[in-house]
Amino acid sequence: MTDILTEFSDGVLRVELNRPEKKNALTGAMYARLAEIHDEADKDETVRVVLWHGAGDSFSAGNDIGDFQTNPPKAGDSPQARLTEALINFGKPIVAAVHGSAVGGGTTMLTHCDFVFASENTRFQVPFINLALTPEFGSSFAIPERVGYLRAAELFFLGEPFNAAHAAELGLVTRVLPEPALLPTATAIARKLAAKPAGTLRTHKRLLKRGFVGQVREAVEAEAKEFVERVRSAEAKEAFSAFFEKRAPNFRKLEPAPERKAA
Repeated sequence: MTDILTEFSDGVLRVELNRPEKKNALTGAMYARLAEIHDEADKDETVRVVLWHGAGDSFSAGNDIGDFQTNPPKAGDSPQARLTEALINFGKPIVAAVHGSAVGGGTTMLTHCDFVFASENTRFQVPFINLALTPEFGSSFAIPERVGYLRAAELFFLGEPFNAAHAAELGLVTRVLPEPALLPTATAIARKLAAKPAGTLRTHKRLLKRGFVGQVREAVEAEAKEFVERVRSAEAKEAFSAFFEKRAPNFRKLEPAPERKAA
């Protein structure tokens, strides 16, 4: 089975995450392929808009932890870094149709979209802290910039799920829709965009994002530096072990024992 499916019609390139049995969790190979797709689409004049969605009952559960643990991102070039760079550079509109689980990268990658439609059943989450990791895709800048520091701190520091209505309230999604209307609505908007003058549409995106791009690049660099350290930490090892053993992690056991004063 191909983990990424594409279909082109009426100027719209539909990109489907296709690992429904894994809730479309992303592997290194999928990151690399997504980067390649977006780099090619940006250069292809027949592609006017990209439309994202996920197969099965979810958009994406974020990183495939097994694959991620075996091949953690390294300093410099990595599949994750290549996709992030491809999304920052992408000059055409990206429309996302999000349903079910949108966890970790399944939420943070949406900060690079121009339209995000979410079904009423969507559950978002940025649980990096629960895995002793750091934010990704430049979201440490993009989300506080969009929702404000206090609300971003609540999302990142607690790492708890939040529903589509709250995501809309925060400004992380364009519109919340009933599940049957989700993909038809996103497709209709993508086709409307594809009918606009392509050069002017790119200019609009470039102008609207001119401040965002520089600052998100700085965030990506800072995230990558911290991530390389955190992913190899004792806290991350405990978090990953707990994930696979289906138990709550015990980070307190990693703290140094308090010194006892002599009697």
